[in-house]
Amino acid sequence: MNPIIKDAKQRMDKTLEALRNELSKVRTGKATTQLLDGIRVDYYGTMTPVSQVGNVSVLDAHTLSITPWDKHMVQVIDKAILEANIGFNPVSDGTNLRIPVPPLTEERRKDFVKLIKKFGEESKIAIRNVRRDANDHLKKEEKDKKISEDQLKTFELEVQKVTDEHIKMIDEIVKHKEMEIMEV
Repeated sequence: MNPIIKDAKQRMDKTLEALRNELSKVRTGKATTQLLDGIRVDYYGTMTPVSQVGNVSVLDAHTLSITPWDKHMVQVIDKAILEANIGFNPVSDGTNLRIPVPPLTEERRKDFVKLIKKFGEESKIAIRNVRRDANDHLKKEEKDKKISEDQLKTFELEVQKVTDEHIKMIDEIVKHKEMEIMEV
């Protein structure tokens, strides 16, 4: 495989990974530990992710649990979750935090679907930009007489094939997440 095409494929794979990562943070109405990924707490002067100051787990479909390793962190984590303004109200028993995950309203579900479609569209644009870069590099190689005109056409078709595969994967990822969100 041509190094330019290989590089383009790797960049497209990274775009897919970034999309999956972004969508994992979108609430589906079910409790997942990723819901707290963006929350950081002041842990002895260092802003640290919640997952690194305690054990974060899923108790049931609608409840998360955090057991801090340091008991003094309970109030700090509680405050950080409230300040994150993500719609959670932690309940503390002094040593643990339980976080009920409220069910999503129909309107909120539709807002989330619009958001994930926007993420999907941005990812498709990124994929197309990678395709354009790869084709520009290939045309430059042909102009510099490093590859023939026939090879250029073959490589451009390969780039298009890789692009189409990645766009199809984005559509599938977005569709799956949409179904997950709309599921009551």
